[in-house]
Amino acid sequence: ISIKGGVFRLLAGGKEVASIEDRHLDVVIVKAAPKVSRVFYAGAYDPEKISGPDCWSNDGDKPDASIENPQSSACESCPQNIKGSGQGESRACRYQQRLAVVIDGEVEKEEVYQLVLPPTSVFGDGDKGKLPLQAYARHLKNNGVPITGVVTEMRFDTSSPTPKLVFKPVRPVTEE
Repeated sequence: ISIKGGVFRLLAGGKEVASIEDRHLDVVIVKAAPKVSRVFYAGAYDPEKISGPDCWSNDGDKPDASIENPQSSACESCPQNIKGSGQGESRACRYQQRLAVVIDGEVEKEEVYQLVLPPTSVFGDGDKGKLPLQAYARHLKNNGVPITGVVTEMRFDTSSPTPKLVFKPVRPVTEE
């Protein structure tokens, strides 16, 4: 699932197969990457020329072993992890969080989608029920609810200038 352009886009084999124009999508989060990952692109974004990242880390600590030219031996000391190395005051190496989700009402299809969240959808405290992923997970944990045991509403935060998702519980997952 991609959130490009503020629209939920279902992808298969790198091609868009459907889009959901609604501002929200109800899902069951079935798995989350154990750590926040990082990704770095050396060049500017060009929608006409899609390419893989120049460097990445699945654990947020060190570059993946498959990278031919890692930016550093450790993410913590990487020059791309310095404030201002990206546009404006941002860091060139960006955080992201991967989720595996099933769309509510389509569980019988047994289709599991990967969703990669930008840092604005992962970090922060949230506001008035608009919780980023980590705050949402803490909220559920504090209430004794496993994240896999609830239908979650993912909603675009329309006050954000870039695609950003916020999360809230809808209802418990039922046997059916």
